[in-house]
Amino acid sequence: MTTPWDHEPAGGGLSNAGAPTTGAPSSGDMDDEYAWFFRAEFPSVVRTACLILQDRDRAEEVAQDAFMRLHLHWTRVSRYERPDAWVRRVAIRLATRVARRDRRRPVLESGATVTGRDDGSGTDPDLMRAVAELPMRQRVAVVLFYLEDRPLPEVAHVLDCSTGAAKTLLHRARMHLARRLGEEARDVD
Repeated sequence: MTTPWDHEPAGGGLSNAGAPTTGAPSSGDMDDEYAWFFRAEFPSVVRTACLILQDRDRAEEVAQDAFMRLHLHWTRVSRYERPDAWVRRVAIRLATRVARRDRRRPVLESGATVTGRDDGSGTDPDLMRAVAELPMRQRVAVVLFYLEDRPLPEVAHVLDCSTGAAKTLLHRARMHLARRLGEEARDVD
């Protein structure tokens, strides 16, 4: 018996906005739908967790735990408008717990990449060290909004706060990062 973890991510999937793209199963078998969803979303969830935790191995474990929970509730969650937001929220909460358990928060070595983008571009290690110093809610907001290009309403939904509160978190994070990195911070419009 194979599981979704036995397969490499394939083409097709959900866009950053959660809209289905080509390759989705048309209907029917819940296991096929879950396997397709897993292949489409797992890399993105790992990337989000990795940006929060600064550790690829722990991020993969967190993402696997989140998808295990999703599998348990797939019948219900698959009917949600945004099942990708549900699994991402679970992964972020799990990553937050892991980070709190291990306050040392290892930082990426210079040259390491966590983006998983097809263009091969990495994330600036100085920026990632500064992001790792942010309070957890600010870090999650920065990861989702700036590094994952998620819309502000989705950031607010994942953080379980209003859009205004999400803007405040982002503003405070930018101020901290500007002080840390010596740059001028700009507000979100």
